[in-house]
Parts: sequence; C-alpha cells; structure tokens
Amino acid sequence: MNKTLQEAFNQSTYQLTGHCSRNVQVLKDAFDKVDGHLDSDLYGEGKVIENFQDKMAAFLGKEKAVFFPSGTMAQQIALRIWCDEKGLPKVAYHPLSHLEIHEEDGLKELHNIKTILIADETRAIELKDVVSMEESVACLLLELPQREIGGQLPSYETLEDISKYCRKNGIRLHLDGARLLEVLPFYEKTASEVCQLFDSVYLSFYKGIGGIAGAILAGEDKFIAKSKVWKRRYGGDLISLYPYIISADYYFNQKSHKMPLYYENAKELADFYNSCHSVYTLPEVPVSNMFHVHLPYSKEEIEPGLIEVMRKTGVGFINHLRATGESSCYFEVSVGDRYEKVPKDEVKRAFQKLDEWMLNKFPS
Repeated sequence: MNKTLQEAFNQSTYQLTGHCSRNVQVLKDAFDKVDGHLDSDLYGEGKVIENFQDKMAAFLGKEKAVFFPSGTMAQQIALRIWCDEKGLPKVAYHPLSHLEIHEEDGLKELHNIKTILIADETRAIELKDVVSMEESVACLLLELPQREIGGQLPSYETLEDISKYCRKNGIRLHLDGARLLEVLPFYEKTASEVCQLFDSVYLSFYKGIGGIAGAILAGEDKFIAKSKVWKRRYGGDLISLYPYIISADYYFNQKSHKMPLYYENAKELADFYNSCHSVYTLPEVPVSNMFHVHLPYSKEEIEPGLIEVMRKTGVGFINHLRATGESSCYFEVSVGDRYEKVPKDEVKRAFQKLDEWMLNKFPS
C-alpha cells in the first residue's frame, strides 16, 4: 500500500517541525499539577480567567486584556470597534491576511465592513503602501509575521514609521500578533515594546505556543470594555473557558522563553534545505521560527521523494505539500521543541538523502 505524506511523517522516528502531536496528552500535561479544587471561571468572570487576563495585559504592555475562544472572533470584534469609533466601516490589510482568505468573508458579511487590500502579495506591508492608500480607513491591520509569504517581516523602523503615520492621521493600528512571540528575537524587542506601537493586539495560544485553543485581545480599558460586550454577542462567553486558559498559561510559561532557540534552529534548518538541489526557502534566512520551502516541480513529482526519504532515514520533514502551480509546490516549516531532539548526524544524513534524490530525479 502506498503511504501518504501524513502517514510517512507520523511513522518517522524524528520530526523536524512543531512541538509534539496534537493529542489528548497536550491537555493532560497542562492539568497535571493543577489543584482539583480550583474554581472554574463563569461566563467570563472568576480568578482563573481574570488573573490570566491581567498577566497578559502586563506582558503586552496594555491596560486591559480579554480572553477569547478564537482569534477569528477577537480580530473581527477589534476591527468592528475601531470602525464604529470613527463611523467609517473600512479597514486595510495585506491581501493574504487571515481575515481575507480563511474566514469566509466574516468581516464583510457580519459587519458590512469594506476591506482595502494594500501591498504586493509577495512582500510585507511597507510605509509607502500605507501612505499611498486612496481611500480613508478606520483601522490598519498588520500581521507579524506575514504567514502566507513565509513569515516575512517589515523592519522595526518601518513599524515605527507606520505607527507614527497612523496616529498622526487618525488611523487605528491593530496587530495580528498570532505569532507575536516568534518575531521578538529578530526584532530584539520585548512584547510590550512592539505592542506600544499598536492600539490593539491579538495573541494566539496554540500557534507557536502549542496550547489547545484560545486568544487574548489587549488594548485600552475602554476598548476592552466594548470588546467584552461583543464577545457576549458572538457567543464567546462560554459558561467556562478554563480548559483553554489553564493550557494557554501552562504552554505560555513553557514556550515563550524558548523563542530565541527556535529562531536559531530555524536558521540552521533553512540552511540545510537551501543546500539541497533545486530547493530554496522563503525567506532565504528566516526572520522567525517559520519559513516556507519551495520546489520548482509539481506536487505529484515531489511527494513520492519526500515519502521515500522519510521512510529510509526515519526523519520526518513535513506532513503536507501545497501546489502553487502546475510545476511548483511548497510546504511550511515551523520550528519548535521537536527539532532540538533530533541528533545532528541524523539531520545531516536525511538532507544528504534528500539532496541525492533531487539530483537523481531532476538532474541539471
């Protein structure tokens, strides 16, 4: 029977990406030392949720924060609040923003908000894109890093310039910081230093951190008060959210300080990919712990080779491959705890085999 890429990855001895399998053990580990008498939260109130919200507000350098069951909910609400404040239902963001390509037009269908797409799809938003907008907007959303283009980032100086321009011109600036922690080593800044440039901030607790689900939205007191009303309207005030909150807190404590290690490992891993015949990464040198690996051949041509190399070496490269055209494909790499556990000799041997396979299959 032919193996699928997912099966080959799952059956490999070592995996190069991620933290661990997303199974029930993730929740069991988070609750292992939790006092069974700890009271749960109740419809958004209680120490378990309020203490965590205060902790995240302080970490992000904001007055207040509120926990949401999903980032999709949090961000749509944030943009709605800023549009209502200005009486202008228009926002701007990158053409490959999560809101544009993964949310079934929720912002438009639920809130009648018009979206202005700025910048080229292949790069991050720059100041010139903001300054040259032909329509007025209530809010600009920046995603750091820009996932769909390999985790590319604008320079920190560019962030400062965009922030100054927005404040001067009455445009609210929102941070899609789902992976905010992952960009801090590159910027060499604290979370609060980055977040001070933004009026509102969203942080995910499963992307990069490895929790179950959930997100935080942070900003000024008045903004968060309004967001809690919208959270209730959205049905986001579940009777209890403590399974998400406790796991979020646990994995935040476990992973947040390890982002510099993941970043250095990502640069090392990208070097291995770039050493292989006809393989290149975007960016060439990662600016976070994530990057994309591109191959100038079809998905159907590449997949058997990846499966073969994973089977022979016991090293799992990836579990998915996406076509970008008839003769091109790519996959995303996100470096976490798994990579440091793979013996370097095994990593080198696996990439030697991948390079050999590529040379034999596609001789130049």
